[in-house]
Amino acid sequence: MSKIRILIVDDHTIVREGVRILLEAQPDMQVAGEAADGQAAIALVRELQPAIVLIDIAMPVLNGLEATRAIKREFPQIQVIGLTMYESDEYFFQLLDAGASGYVLKKAASGDLLAAIRAVHAGDVFLYPSVARRLVSDYMTRVKSGEEKTSYDGLTAREREVLKLIAEGHTNQAIADKLIISPSTVQTHRTRIMQRLNLQTRAELIQYARRKGLLDSV
Repeated sequence: MSKIRILIVDDHTIVREGVRILLEAQPDMQVAGEAADGQAAIALVRELQPAIVLIDIAMPVLNGLEATRAIKREFPQIQVIGLTMYESDEYFFQLLDAGASGYVLKKAASGDLLAAIRAVHAGDVFLYPSVARRLVSDYMTRVKSGEEKTSYDGLTAREREVLKLIAEGHTNQAIADKLIISPSTVQTHRTRIMQRLNLQTRAELIQYARRKGLLDSV
């Protein structure tokens, strides 16, 4: 089995070293390289073609948001995960809008980072639990106050179930297991949901769920 090749981008050497030790201890992961700023990251992405880029937001020369936009514009197949100290709604959605597929806090347990890498590599989105909980709580408050509607815009009952689980951050396999369907059927539902709602990216799908307050519990 080929390993997941990962580029670590952070301006703090001690952070890069710690993440490298963690990743290289995994049988399915390989550190392709390291960069200390966004500009160097873009150059290394061109040279190394990693599968995943772990990137900080606040860095010198070129920050993580701008670097992510540049990487996804040139290499849309490469997945980006934000690894940051900022537990902020603003940064969270800015990074997703830039094209990232995951957001992990530096205070997270090592298992969260590993889960994020594997989920994103499998084609899913990873939402750090505390950020997701806060966003859901905020928008459920809006729903209950009548500020947001809970309309699913014409989705079928099964599509509503799938959308809810996607919004909660479950992988295709986890959704398949929960609904007793195949992962390929989950992907078909995901594609139809995107088409029905006229959404183009995972970030837009998550923003839709956030805006509509589709989660009733966390």
